[in-house]
Amino acid sequence: MNPTRLRILLLLSKKDMCVGKIAEILRMDQSAVSAQLKVLRHLNLVKAKRHGRYMRYKLNNKHVRNILREGFKYVLKTSQ
Repeated sequence: MNPTRLRILLLLSKKDMCVGKIAEILRMDQSAVSAQLKVLRHLNLVKAKRHGRYMRYKLNNKHVRNILREGFKYVLKTSQ
């Protein structure tokens, strides 16, 4: 998986966010973050909902969150 997409998924596993906030945290252009979110949406890993002028993104469901958590547990366990 692309490292930027993984970082976005990790952020969204903590809370829903708009593109601007994700871009600020990752120190990336909003257009670059939007492009990555488009891929994640196409893969059904995240979904978006309009809130006024902004789109808020979140993980598609709890299964995506669980897969992320279990994947990181495995990496941490095997790297020790």
